Amino acid sequence: MERIVVRDVELAYEVTGPPAAGTPLVWGHGLSSNKANEDRFPFLDFAALAADRRLLRYDARGHGASGFTAEPTGYSWAELAGDQLALTSALGIERYVAAGASMGCGTALHAALLAPERVVALLLVVPPTAWESRRERVDIWEQVATLLEQRGVEAFIEGMRATVTPDPLVGRSERDEAFEANARAADPARLAGVFRGAGHADLPPREQIATIDVPTRILAWSGDPAHPEGTAQQLCELLPRADLFVARTWDDFRTWTDRAVSFLRSLPV
Repeated sequence: MERIVVRDVELAYEVTGPPAAGTPLVWGHGLSSNKANEDRFPFLDFAALAADRRLLRYDARGHGASGFTAEPTGYSWAELAGDQLALTSALGIERYVAAGASMGCGTALHAALLAPERVVALLLVVPPTAWESRRERVDIWEQVATLLEQRGVEAFIEGMRATVTPDPLVGRSERDEAFEANARAADPARLAGVFRGAGHADLPPREQIATIDVPTRILAWSGDPAHPEGTAQQLCELLPRADLFVARTWDDFRTWTDRAVSFLRSLPV
C-alpha cells in the first residue's frame, strides 16, 4: 500500500483497476477493520468491482497501516468523510461512487452531504445502528475500549465471540477467523481509541439524508443487532433513489457482488 498525508493523518491506500473507465469507486471499511482484514473476508469481490473502473481502498485513520490520532471526536463519521474527500482530491479523483460497509456507510453518507457535487452514487453495505439505536450502543463501545485497555486483545476476542452472528454467516467460520487474526495484529491502545471514537459517530440526521438524490443500492443482512435491518429499511425509504436487498442465507450473501457490479454498470459513465 502507498501512503499520503491528508489533513492531520497519514493514510495507507491502494488504487486498482483501469484508469480511463467508469466512474471511480471509493470503498470504506468497517469499525476496527482495514484492507488486510477485508482481503481475508471480503463482503464483495473487489477484483470484480475493479474490472471496469478505478477502485480506491484505504485504511481509515486509526485503522490498519494508517496513522492514529488520539482525539475521539476525530473518529466521527463526518470527520472520516472529510478524510475521504481530502484523500480523493489528493489522488485526482473528483467525482466518484462512495461505497462501504458499516462505518464505511456512515462515511459515504456524510461525504455525499459534504460534497454533493462529487459523490455521484452510493453503495451501502450492512448499514450500522443509527439515530435512536445508535445512542444505545455508545456505552457498549466504551465498555469495549475499557476492556481492551485493562485486559487486552484476547479478552476482547473472547467477548466478541459471544455476540450474535448474522443469519447468512451462521455455521460459517470465515468472518470470525479474519476478525481474530486482525485483532491479534492490532495495537490494543489504538483499537481502544477507535472504539471510544465510535461513540461520537452517527449517520446524518434523517432530514439531511432525504436530500441525497443520487442512485443508491443498499445491501443488508438479517439477524445482526449491530447492523439492523431497520436502519437499512429507513435509509431505503429516506433516500429518493434507493433500492434494498436483504441477505438471509449464505446463498443470498453470495449474490452481493453481482448486485453491486450490476448497479455500478447501470450508472452513467
